[in-house]
Amino acid sequence: MAPRASWKGYIRLSLVSCPVRLYPATSASERISFNQLHKDTHNRINMKPVDPELGLVERSDLVKGYEYEDKKYIIIEDSDLESVRIESNHTMNIEAFVDAGSVDVIYQDAPYYLAPDGAMAEETFVVLREALRRSGKLAIARLVLSSRERVVTIGPRETGMFVCTLRNPNEVRGTADYFGNIPVGKPDPEMLQLAEALIEQKTTTFDPKQYEDRYEVALMQMIREKLKGHKPIIAQAPERGNVVNLMDALKASLSQAKPPARSKPKAEPAAKEPAAKAAAAKRVTAKPAAKKKA
Repeated sequence: MAPRASWKGYIRLSLVSCPVRLYPATSASERISFNQLHKDTHNRINMKPVDPELGLVERSDLVKGYEYEDKKYIIIEDSDLESVRIESNHTMNIEAFVDAGSVDVIYQDAPYYLAPDGAMAEETFVVLREALRRSGKLAIARLVLSSRERVVTIGPRETGMFVCTLRNPNEVRGTADYFGNIPVGKPDPEMLQLAEALIEQKTTTFDPKQYEDRYEVALMQMIREKLKGHKPIIAQAPERGNVVNLMDALKASLSQAKPPARSKPKAEPAAKEPAAKAAAAKRVTAKPAAKKKA
């Protein structure tokens, strides 16, 4: 079955446009989740809306409300939302281009894949993709997802394009409240050099398959044991001692990180081997000398 697009519309650059489809690049369906059950019946609990005055109410009686003051709401009808129509409802209009590395990771939110919608769109799609690839730029555009306009970045990825929604600047907290009391002073040069050497020793190529969710794995193992009627296996984290001296800890870490040296056996020189065998043979075959009679 072909994946289902979460958004269909057009990507447009000036007067150039083509139909595209947007797909979620990640999925949480494989994550372990739990349902709430009653402790005696083990029936799944239904979450039903409750009004403080009326008690249990039907979901069909619910409306949307915006709290403009404390406990004061303005009712928003579906027709009100329909009246708010903007271009990005059906078009990703590219507004600007920025360097690929200039978008701070803290603003990056949800990832999506972008593909052409039909064979007629492929030529235009490929031209835009390769232009982005050669320029090393990301496109900045807008589109509406879940009734909300989102600013997105668009870049090339393999034969398609990669779209990432960006967080609103109002959603990103400043650092002053968290980093304000951290000293700016320069660290000890020797300790800094040891830390850099430790980083160099542990540097590798990133492979996400090597960093599985260990909690998720242990959780699934526990569930399987319970399904078999076995007592769950308790996996405890290793105890770690407190670091008393940073310099000693850095030196110890460097020595642990170094791979053990392989000792190579020393081979005897080839020229000496025949001589050694001849000497051994002489010792075996030699007869003790006869004693002289007085």
